[in-house]
Amino acid sequence: MTATLTVTESGRVDTLIAEAMPELSRAFVQKLLEEGRVTCQGRAVKKSFRPEPGDELVVEVPEPDKLEVTAEDIPLDVVYEDRDVIVVNKPKGMVVHPAPGHQDGTLVNALMAHCGADLSGINGVLRPGIVHRIDKDTSGLIIAAKNDAAHRALAEQLADHTLSRTYECVVLGNLREDSGTVDAPVGRHPTDRKRMCVTEKNAKPAVTHWEVLERYSGYTYVRCRLETGRTHQIRVHMAYIGHPILGDTVYGAKKPVPGLEGQCLHAKRLRFIHPATKEPVELECELPGYFVKALERLRRG
Repeated sequence: MTATLTVTESGRVDTLIAEAMPELSRAFVQKLLEEGRVTCQGRAVKKSFRPEPGDELVVEVPEPDKLEVTAEDIPLDVVYEDRDVIVVNKPKGMVVHPAPGHQDGTLVNALMAHCGADLSGINGVLRPGIVHRIDKDTSGLIIAAKNDAAHRALAEQLADHTLSRTYECVVLGNLREDSGTVDAPVGRHPTDRKRMCVTEKNAKPAVTHWEVLERYSGYTYVRCRLETGRTHQIRVHMAYIGHPILGDTVYGAKKPVPGLEGQCLHAKRLRFIHPATKEPVELECELPGYFVKALERLRRG
């Protein structure tokens, strides 16, 4: 693939390309520059090059290596299943779908073994059945579609916010109010392409409703309901209001919490309209063991 970009503002060439093509990480853009795949006015340029407004950049992006997705007999905690949908309680640490660096051991690999050919194909061979995602280090309920009709119906519910997803988490600090809403757009971080942030630039609307469940000394147990579903939304929003999630080393403290296995964020409840019967389906799963132990320690002070 070759993309042609017209420069509209001053800046380093790697930064300008990463902002104009958010699907590419800055590290990948720099690799393209090192390989001579970026030219300005017909000449290959380095990452420190600063084009002028009006200059034309040509970016050559090689075809990605094809990933082979295979079924793997990985145990699944199936909470609900019928001929149209399957809902799984995903464990912390499991990636949802294959990607470079995570070609196996994913939820998709497990679903392919469990469901066989009964997965929707709308999202292509790398994401069969996947309607929405949750982070690798977030546990809890995730729904997959077994056919394209079910996938389209569930995707519409995601778009109009009738598919309800409720999470529980422990955050640092004490929230002043008992409930509230964070309405702040979320987009890619301007300098760290692996992170998201609250920003007005190249962002999408994001709304998280929260309520306090329990209070402890220096921590708060919170329920969050997503109105939108942006990447890392709850983690970004809670950090944005000054209360990052306990154990989140990306948006909170950089060092892991002693005795805690990851971040305390769990997708606990899921409500949707069944794509075939049109009846509401409400599901819930228990908190994982590490989360329960963290709450017990906090309750003991």
